[in-house]
Amino acid sequence: MHLEKRVLGRGLAALIPEKPTADNMQMLESNIQQSVRNIPIEKIKANKYQPREEFNQEALSDLAASIKEKGFIQPVLVRLKDNEYELIAGERRLRAAKKLGYKEIPAIIKEASDLDSLEISIIENIQRENLNSIDQAKAYKRLQDEFDMTQEKVADTIGKDRATVANILRLLNLPAKIQEYVSRGTISMGHARAMLSLAKESEQMRLCTKIMKDDLSVRDTESYAKKLALNKPKSKTSDKDPNLDSLEQELREIFGTKVKILKSKKGGKIEIEFYSDVDMERVLTLLKSKR
Repeated sequence: MHLEKRVLGRGLAALIPEKPTADNMQMLESNIQQSVRNIPIEKIKANKYQPREEFNQEALSDLAASIKEKGFIQPVLVRLKDNEYELIAGERRLRAAKKLGYKEIPAIIKEASDLDSLEISIIENIQRENLNSIDQAKAYKRLQDEFDMTQEKVADTIGKDRATVANILRLLNLPAKIQEYVSRGTISMGHARAMLSLAKESEQMRLCTKIMKDDLSVRDTESYAKKLALNKPKSKTSDKDPNLDSLEQELREIFGTKVKILKSKKGGKIEIEFYSDVDMERVLTLLKSKR
């Protein structure tokens, strides 16, 4: 059985209500054909489509304490694959149960394709556990690469607009070290987006170091990135109209990439650089939004 994307786009609660009623439990049983049972934890294998790479240990301890006091408010979600139980959603609950030394955990067993598994995992993490932007970007990239999805299809699937998806995917153009800082929460997504306006990796790393050293705000980071772009040495042989330089800078800030304006006697052209298929789609999305 393959779930309709519009159901997933409404969020995990559309599949597993937080507070089940008689009516929606009947709907789940008849339409989604799910059943709840206690499953030995040792028989549940990890979900290879889990989008989260970082797990906050303090938050995990808090969850374990809550489960110990109140029990499981909601079961985990698993599927049968190759005669084993594979986790679809509920990684934090499973880890908390292991932390408590539990031998079993309540689970909903359902039929799900690989795509269903990844979609549900992404949605659960984004809507419930504040998935960091780098893990989001990697998850969206997997939807694109492994399931041949366009940015628009990814956006429809997870219930976000395309521009948001494009901006998050752009973070993967940053150096791995900066991505690691974003993933750990050392710097924010706002800081990361400001660094994307710089074309050279060395400039991005230089600004990243300054952000952490001087505890720059996002606004300060944006201002500093703009100064770096404006203070680049110009060619001595350049005789370009300073008005064009100003326009180029304005367009660079809009598109977050290199932009050149080439004038000729009869007109000219504007060149907008991109560095990957994802980046190209981002630029196209921005162009369409300006219509």
